[in-house]
Amino acid sequence: MADVERGPGRPADDAGLAEIDLGLLLALEALLRERNVTRAASRLNIGQPALSARLNRLRQVFADPLFVPAAAGRGVVPTTRAVELQTELAEVLGKLRRMVEGPAAFDPARDQRTFVVAIHENPAVTLAPGFVAQITAMAPRTRLALVHPTHDIVDRLERGEIDLLVTGPDRTSGELMQRPLFEDSFLTAQRKGHPRGTGALDLDNFCASDHLLIAADGGGFAGLVDDALAALGRARRVAVSIQTYALAPVILAHSDCICTLPRRFLMRFAHELDLVPPPLALPPARIVALWHPRNQEDAGHAWLRDRLYQAAAAT
Repeated sequence: MADVERGPGRPADDAGLAEIDLGLLLALEALLRERNVTRAASRLNIGQPALSARLNRLRQVFADPLFVPAAAGRGVVPTTRAVELQTELAEVLGKLRRMVEGPAAFDPARDQRTFVVAIHENPAVTLAPGFVAQITAMAPRTRLALVHPTHDIVDRLERGEIDLLVTGPDRTSGELMQRPLFEDSFLTAQRKGHPRGTGALDLDNFCASDHLLIAADGGGFAGLVDDALAALGRARRVAVSIQTYALAPVILAHSDCICTLPRRFLMRFAHELDLVPPPLALPPARIVALWHPRNQEDAGHAWLRDRLYQAAAAT
């Protein structure tokens, strides 16, 4: 059977590929290394007849003798075709061995990798300073993207476009891995010099005040506080609705509105705003980290999760 020359643009023969198994590739590798059938068989821990059978199959697949007897009568000599195959064979078997060995260890000091974390604005203000500081100090060659969660976040986690999602427990999904990060209580904020003074805030004054509300979806005028007030038979006036946490301290500092937000967020503005406990019981704000099971055993992802856990513990 004559060998058919294949130009660089011609696809490989799938029928020929179907005839190759790992045992044949290992036999070819052993013969190329040992140049001796007896030693090659010993390397593979098989008998000479079994190796001869593999060599016959290799000759059929590649349409080439591959090895011919040495002139001295000891060992074999590879043909030109066999020598040509040696470099590609080493690359293929190297990849297969790395697949079997499992993922390489993650070295934060050297690895170049981009991590993407979807995180809501409130936990970002709390977690990002410590989280980013750890990553930039420990992994100077990595890149970190903090992005807003989108409606298709679960699909993006599954596709590997997002590494971690940091959100409230209401966004959890049964198919995702999760770990609690922290719980947060609430404070009510007002500007320095607010006309109501700095004393304790009672429920009547709370309900009579103009309120600022952050509605992440935009345009909303009711939220967690309104639900708690309704359970008491009370209501408040939400005068201003905004979509971003970043605007809240600025608006509060220049108006008589008050705003009830998670404590960890507001404490970062304690030098600009007066903070008091709200006059009603509110359930704690819970923040969790979620990721797809596809990343559970990935060393780099585990390192990223540990950095997030440490940032949460330090808040």
